[in-house]
Amino acid sequence: MKRNYWSIVMGMVWTVLFAGMSFYWAMGGLLGVRSLGGSIYEMSLNPEPSFIVIIWLTGVFKLFGFVLLLMVLIKWHNITITKILYYLTKIAGVALFLYGLLNFITITLSAFDVLDFDLDSYATFWRLVFWEPFWMLGGIFYFFSVRK
Repeated sequence: MKRNYWSIVMGMVWTVLFAGMSFYWAMGGLLGVRSLGGSIYEMSLNPEPSFIVIIWLTGVFKLFGFVLLLMVLIKWHNITITKILYYLTKIAGVALFLYGLLNFITITLSAFDVLDFDLDSYATFWRLVFWEPFWMLGGIFYFFSVRK
């Protein structure tokens, strides 16, 4: 397995930023949360304790991606571990990219009144300009971190 160190480092930075946003929101920060829109925004205004726990757990879960990329940096002598890390990184990259792309498509369809989402124009704008491309960018970093 060959490593693309630039993609690994950028993926790690992306992951820390991504998890950091969750931790910030879990601590009660509201900067940027309106851009998510819908029920997530509504719940963040007067959060239940269970919602805060979910946000903390989301941040922790996101950090598993950092651990994955960190493990990719290690030169494993076991071919099975190397293959598993290769495929996990590729799968994570595809999943992140597709999640962002499919959200981008459905939110775009919502903007044209083809689908009905509970997103105001502010959230729709930021989801299309920032959030969904941000997911796709992370997917690109993960996917190109490794190659055979």
